[in-house]
Amino acid sequence: MKKSDAPEALLAAASMTKPMTRDDVTEMIVMARIKKGLTWAKVAKVVGQSKEWTTAALLGQMQMTKQQAEAAGKLLGLPADAVLLLQQVPYKGSMPTAVPTDPLIYRFYELVSVYGTTFKALIHEEFGDGIMSAIDFKMDLTREPDPKGDRVSIVMSGKFLPYKTY
Repeated sequence: MKKSDAPEALLAAASMTKPMTRDDVTEMIVMARIKKGLTWAKVAKVVGQSKEWTTAALLGQMQMTKQQAEAAGKLLGLPADAVLLLQQVPYKGSMPTAVPTDPLIYRFYELVSVYGTTFKALIHEEFGDGIMSAIDFKMDLTREPDPKGDRVSIVMSGKFLPYKTY
């Protein structure tokens, strides 16, 4: 190889490297959080959002602002490309299969399978024909002590969006 060919060879080699994906960023975040012994709540405090929203964002389901992404990146020691990817609109939907196989996630699937028609009937009765937004949405997950075994309390609140006629 001639000396003048060296830059082209380096550029060609660099173009062969695989760019970082959002899944790569999620894996980095999970590992960094574990290695640093951080809770999602601690990370959320640094980011400045709820633990529920921050966890969703860092697991690839929400778009962070530059300030939020930089705060998370600094805390977790993420590279610049990862911080940039946190600021992009994500491809939403985190299920690797149509029917979830993870037991905890499957229970939510089961909950909707069993109570979905009940949710629908009661929402329509109370609000009319429409949906509960997953965009204008908030969630609060807390632990409820109980002598028979602690309980998981999840409060979900989504804006009602009526169907329109036109």
